Amino acid sequence: LVEYVDSRFIQKLSSTGHSQGVLALVASKDYVDLNYLLEVSLQREDPPLYIILDGIEDPQNLGAILRTADAAGAHGVIIPQRRSAGLTAAVSRASAGAIEYVPVARVRNIPQTISELRKSGIWTIGVAMIGNEEYTQPDYQQAIALVIGAEGKGLSRLVQERCDLLVSIPMKGQIASLNASVAAALVMYEVVRQRA
Repeated sequence: LVEYVDSRFIQKLSSTGHSQGVLALVASKDYVDLNYLLEVSLQREDPPLYIILDGIEDPQNLGAILRTADAAGAHGVIIPQRRSAGLTAAVSRASAGAIEYVPVARVRNIPQTISELRKSGIWTIGVAMIGNEEYTQPDYQQAIALVIGAEGKGLSRLVQERCDLLVSIPMKGQIASLNASVAAALVMYEVVRQRA
């Protein structure tokens, strides 16, 4: 159903304030559970690649990570229920539509989820400034979950301890870290490069 209305009405309804004169009302994207992600991976031919986000609170970062996850062929994204951006209109906009294609599991506890993934044969690699090796060194041919830390804080201590391996991105300049979505993209595309 298409309805023509005054542009002020559209701006009032727009949660982002950037409607460009058009607004669609759709149902919000539903979360999936961890078992769903694991089942979907069984139906695919490539080894699982999950992206675990440890407290990403910026909707723009979450949207950008979803967009890259889709482009890199990730099987799904895992976020915590608390202290994390959710699947909002701003995230949908930043994802450029990828929110419709990448399943997102919302879990209670990231460290516990890492342990559950380990039982399913998923190797967990955390991206941290204190990584044991550079992000290009591990073998990404196996089933893996990449763990990306929160903006400004990085990975929480307990999450770092649960990861099978910590990798770092070399930094040559004066800034100590990259934006979370940029760091996620670099490592996801190293996985893509190795699996090509």
